[in-house]
Amino acid sequence: MKKMNSKIILIAICAGLTLFNGSCTKDLLDQQSTVDLSTDAFWKTEADATIALMGAYSAVRPLFDRDYYFDGQGEYVRVRSNTLSTVNDNLQKGDAYRAGSGGYDPTGYGDDFDKMYRYLYGGVNRTNYVIENVKKMLPAASESSRPGLEAIIGEAKLLRGMVYFRLISMWGDVPYFTKVFNSDTKHETETMARTPIAQVKDSILADFTYAFEKLPNKGSAVGRAGKPAALAFRGKLQLYWACWNKFGWPELDTFTPDPAAATAAYAAAAADFKSVIEDYGLKLFRNGEPGEWGTMGNAEVLPNYYYLFIPSTGNPNDDGEMIMVFTHGGTGTGQGEELMRDVAGRSHEGSQCWVHPRYEIADRYQSTITGDFADKLIPTNPSVAGARTKLNSAVNPQSYANRDYRMKASIMWDYEMSVGLTSLKVTDWVPFIYKTWNVETKIGDQKYISYNTDGCNSGYVFRKFLRNYGGQGRSDGDYNWPVMRLADVYLMYAEATNEVNGPQADAIALVNKIRRRGNLPALNPEKTATKEAFFEAIEQERIVELLGEGHRGFDLRRWRAIERVWAPPYDGNGVWRIDTHGANQQRYYQNTQELTYQRNYIFRIPPAERERNPNLTQNIPWL
Repeated sequence: MKKMNSKIILIAICAGLTLFNGSCTKDLLDQQSTVDLSTDAFWKTEADATIALMGAYSAVRPLFDRDYYFDGQGEYVRVRSNTLSTVNDNLQKGDAYRAGSGGYDPTGYGDDFDKMYRYLYGGVNRTNYVIENVKKMLPAASESSRPGLEAIIGEAKLLRGMVYFRLISMWGDVPYFTKVFNSDTKHETETMARTPIAQVKDSILADFTYAFEKLPNKGSAVGRAGKPAALAFRGKLQLYWACWNKFGWPELDTFTPDPAAATAAYAAAAADFKSVIEDYGLKLFRNGEPGEWGTMGNAEVLPNYYYLFIPSTGNPNDDGEMIMVFTHGGTGTGQGEELMRDVAGRSHEGSQCWVHPRYEIADRYQSTITGDFADKLIPTNPSVAGARTKLNSAVNPQSYANRDYRMKASIMWDYEMSVGLTSLKVTDWVPFIYKTWNVETKIGDQKYISYNTDGCNSGYVFRKFLRNYGGQGRSDGDYNWPVMRLADVYLMYAEATNEVNGPQADAIALVNKIRRRGNLPALNPEKTATKEAFFEAIEQERIVELLGEGHRGFDLRRWRAIERVWAPPYDGNGVWRIDTHGANQQRYYQNTQELTYQRNYIFRIPPAERERNPNLTQNIPWL
């Protein structure tokens, strides 16, 4: 299966170089030139159409495969920068995610993704190119080849719908088009007005519906979409639409929330999610079983949740947990992923730790004994006598015992081990000890060199996504990034049904299945007694289950929850982020004006795009 995966990537890169020759311009679109091959020589067979489709996948992948940067808008992940050191006009790894200010302060996300706006429209143009040309093949297609061509259109429409969904979730009203623009017609984009969000939403819904109708039950290869992906994204779109109508979006002055529309959208979302869950034989990874915790400090055995995010074990996806992924080619392909470089330190192929968990996430992992929150950890400087053995001390490794197995699989605290990696080879076990970087350390009778990273300022680093074997560098992993997971569908289904009918037995059972992978008992009755209580339980699971996958920022915005998790406007104290030693690190939202919150709920239309196009209006908070 991995071998097939690599072939997909190879086709994709060839398509990107051959069919879509041309670099990104400074216009609205990531413009593509006309094809190098004439249309008379190409667009003859299903194989031609498939090659073009792989080019579209290759173009859209860099717009979704580093979504963990969005988690920095939430309260549990710090994104201190990204891997790019230069700015250019070619879509490189992570380029669309480059923060405009060079950083990712939770109070300033709305003006940091101007480049993503442009690159998303490049994805629209590439998918339109496939859709338009394959449609032209249909009249002459044989009865046997027609379903395959329609499925290719369906995949391209799914990708186009995903891109437009991302656009409206960040910017609200956006220009909508389905034609292909090239160097001769790009001037037409310079007069396009923004299309009302409701109209764009309906068009996205139509794309997802077409994809659902035409795609096979299961994608033909890793990275290829099937019906469950189309249904899941259609459900997610309707869930977001429901949230915008329930909670409002006052920063989008053209949008009027409608409670009746919210209820209908919640119900429609639930129906789509229910079909994904029941009709395709999908299961949680390793049937949702927790596996083994291992022992404190030991990483030879880790919970099953860890292996879901490791290429050697999670990529085969025979169970179907990964409903849709974007593929990466690995070493030597030029199509690798940057996960390890972003989440790990220098002890792991010279990685840079741009992204790490904040101190506050540890207290979100519940007790495997009570099924509820454990006593809060106590930040303690290790120089204090007894700090390493004090009950609930944040620097006492035993304080982390008997907690959700996903904690062991997701983060590392003092004296937790990982596999050191240098020059594509395994070195030795590396113990993480906060602020003790690259120092010889004796643990028991064994000497180690401690984890080398000064990028962390919380006392925790990620284990999630960190490979435990050699052979791949920091920027050329072959992990396939999940853009839709079954566990997320379970939680979205629970959220949607809860909004319509309150806590339902099947939804509660699904949440408990997810908790089972953390070796947690079923929810206590009080957690499902009311709609409000069950929502809190669902949110809790979203926090720990989807940590580092890029969902939290979008959740906070669709729920209008930024003030709830941070601080209200003009709060004199703000919110400190601290570390395990008890030191204050950063303070956010202190005396913050309402305008800043408004700008966090809706992103600015890039000024450069408005300079080129006088018909592009600006979102109200950014005027």
